[in-house]
Amino acid sequence: MSEKNSKALVPIKKVLPPAIKRNREVTKPFELVNGNLKLQSREDVRSLLPDILGKVLARVWLDSSFHSEFSQDPQKTLESNGVFLPENMSIEFQKQTTDRPRIVVFEQKPGSKFKLRVFYLQLVMMAGR
Repeated sequence: MSEKNSKALVPIKKVLPPAIKRNREVTKPFELVNGNLKLQSREDVRSLLPDILGKVLARVWLDSSFHSEFSQDPQKTLESNGVFLPENMSIEFQKQTTDRPRIVVFEQKPGSKFKLRVFYLQLVMMAGR
């Protein structure tokens, strides 16, 4: 049926698909970052790390081997996936056995015993109707 004879309320032009995947392209569905990412400052951590840790929480939820690896040593797991934190920053994975795990990022000033919480991410599930 031609566009002139169409009875559609909103005419739609036929176009090519928006993206064509080439056979030689390799995709990594659980990749946290492309390449290596070295965060240099607290501002870098506050602006870039929440999105990365959101991916981590999703991957923890889906991938049991990643979950066990991340719960044993979160910092080393991030580094093996290309994310490097500043030396004065650390990460803790809390509530590993619950449905709502939490990742907390801390900053420790040189020569201090106290850690300052920079931010945390927690998996929260909500239902709507």
